[in-house]
Amino acid sequence: MIIGVPQEVKNNEFRVGLTPGNVSGLCKQGHSVLLQRGAGTQIGLTDESYRIAGATLVNSAAEVYSKSEMIVKVKEPQAQECAMLREDQILFTYLHLAPDPKQTQALIDSGATCIAYETVTSRCGALPLLAPMSEVAGRMSIQAAASHLEKTHGGLGVLMAGVPGVAPAKIVILGAGVVGRNALQMAVGLGANVSIFDRDLERLRQIDILFGNRVRTLYSDSLLVAQEVHEADAVIGAVLLPGAAAPKLVNREMIRKMKAGAVVVDVAIDQGGCFETSKPTTHADPTYEIDGVIHYCVANMPGAVARTSTFALTNATYPFVEALAKRGVIEALKQDQYLRNGLSVHRGVLTSEPVAMAQKLDFVSAEELLAA
Repeated sequence: MIIGVPQEVKNNEFRVGLTPGNVSGLCKQGHSVLLQRGAGTQIGLTDESYRIAGATLVNSAAEVYSKSEMIVKVKEPQAQECAMLREDQILFTYLHLAPDPKQTQALIDSGATCIAYETVTSRCGALPLLAPMSEVAGRMSIQAAASHLEKTHGGLGVLMAGVPGVAPAKIVILGAGVVGRNALQMAVGLGANVSIFDRDLERLRQIDILFGNRVRTLYSDSLLVAQEVHEADAVIGAVLLPGAAAPKLVNREMIRKMKAGAVVVDVAIDQGGCFETSKPTTHADPTYEIDGVIHYCVANMPGAVARTSTFALTNATYPFVEALAKRGVIEALKQDQYLRNGLSVHRGVLTSEPVAMAQKLDFVSAEELLAA
């Protein structure tokens, strides 16, 4: 199979879909890899390292798309990339379609087979291709909160850890999934006063066992969330409904009652965000202010630590790339129900029920479509 790796075009996105080690593995199996020149240069993965690994270097994304049978990316395709997809092509990347009807329609119109990293599952129901970036984003969320609580960044002027005689920052984390647990680990490590919400009591029990009285574990109900948010110095939005739009747990009135200079970090922004006041931002312009509250809603947070993120991501995605290249998309999807859970669009048909529900569209299940 001919596998194409274009350079990412999203604002300040320096991750790359395959590493030189991945390329070497694929080439040894008889596949060909086309890489757009400069795709990994910004993170120390030089064109020469890819050439030595066996990749063929090409000058443009258009050439990658026109000659490849499968495109392996990191972020959802932008409009100009969707326009280059074709009917007999596989797209394997993050998609985050639920809050993005324009991208959904563009992928349907392309006729390509589009598999979303974020909805591929494991045997235990986890999301193995989302998890590495959730780990990165969860840890980065506390760094972002700590930085923007500084007065020089528009915040209240609060040190996350406090000092002897002065209380630490009060951090509220909404969601105890992978993002929330990694945010929790960082916040506790920095010495913050941390509360974490979830509706999964078993998750809360596990956190209690690990952290004891260093963390307040709270069952998520709207009144208690409102109370904690009101008192918080920083709130981390870490809620995930796989493939679906994120629920709005914090409304405008709750934001209005927060302290001036408090910070909210919406890690769920890829799926529409869990604060009513959230809108996507970029690393070039990461924050905005509403009612005196600093909003950090960067939609590709792990892109800021792109080298770490690239290796963490490709460690997880590479076995699926191998399977798709070896078996072809139809056989790979038929043989692996967990990969099949990632199928979002196939030859002009939407196959994701959560996306269909969010956008009020018709869909056909992957099983039904592949059986036809």
